[in-house]
Amino acid sequence: MIKLGIIGAMTVEVKTLKQQMSGMCVSKRAGMEFFDGHLDGLPAVIVQCGVGKVNAALCVQILCDCFGITHLVNTGVAGSLCAQLDIGDLVISQDAMYHDFTCHALNPNYKVGQIPGLDVAAFPADDLLVRCAESAAQKIHPGHVRVGRIASGDQFVASKEQKSQIVSDTGALCTEMEGGAIAHAAWRNKVPFVIIRAISDKADDSAQMDYPSFEAAAAERCANVTQCLASQLKNAE
Repeated sequence: MIKLGIIGAMTVEVKTLKQQMSGMCVSKRAGMEFFDGHLDGLPAVIVQCGVGKVNAALCVQILCDCFGITHLVNTGVAGSLCAQLDIGDLVISQDAMYHDFTCHALNPNYKVGQIPGLDVAAFPADDLLVRCAESAAQKIHPGHVRVGRIASGDQFVASKEQKSQIVSDTGALCTEMEGGAIAHAAWRNKVPFVIIRAISDKADDSAQMDYPSFEAAAAERCANVTQCLASQLKNAE
């Protein structure tokens, strides 16, 4: 049986989903509240992990160790790294990686995002979850969905120079602060995952102005896609 773990970093990213849950039981671990119940008839746990990679990875481990999740979705907002992605558009992860991790000084063969001892730099998302997420996203916002790489770092990207460097290093479609760590922790635990992000800003000099204006609408759109994905998974069982 599928049990879906759903992670958002901020209140606005999980509020809508929690309102749609039934039979909820709430528990608290590591300062995070875990809402264990059903979403559209599918067993699910929804949690707000907090901002940043450490919070995100810690949350995944708790979901795996304490709640028995079988699949994982990260929902939230992101900054666009692609000229064709506008505010409100949706990105589904093909894979995810870090844009702020580098050991190049230790070994010139290490690429940006490559962690010593691991044989991948970008962690691949699950094919079934990607297909379900893309299908759900097309229902919610048809014609405004892309599948590709997501790059994560402990930085709010708000300059053209930084944006250009991330694109050069990673080739990602968008950037945010948790997905890479969620992908990393899911990969280590052999839990299939997908990341769903709605664009809230352009990750450039306009980001500080755009983000507060569009964050809530983008997060709600992403939450709606996640709920639709849960329904599809329930029907696929």
